[in-house]
Amino acid sequence: MNLFCSFDQLPRSSTHFECLWSLSLALVDIYALLVKRSLRNLRASCIFSIGDLITGTLTLGAACASAGITVLIGNDLEICAGNHCASFMTATAMAFISWFALAPSCVLNFWSVASRL
Repeated sequence: MNLFCSFDQLPRSSTHFECLWSLSLALVDIYALLVKRSLRNLRASCIFSIGDLITGTLTLGAACASAGITVLIGNDLEICAGNHCASFMTATAMAFISWFALAPSCVLNFWSVASRL
């Protein structure tokens, strides 16, 4: 087993955490719709904003770390043939894509909280 293979898991684990966060928010939204409650209070908005900030920071950090390892393996060490560079590049690209998808939610949630203060 190669030492660099563990860095492929970094964006995957942060994306799994992001998916769990999104799934839990979806369940909270469904529950609020079923009991006809509004989630437009300051406390809920703060929790959603902080959660989005944490998942966004973890995802961006994992994407940047994975990109750094991919550059190290591919360009600096030139041992890409013996490793799974395509897998590293795909995981890095998906982590950046998921961060770009999460960023507007984070910005809009913070905007919502700031407008209520």
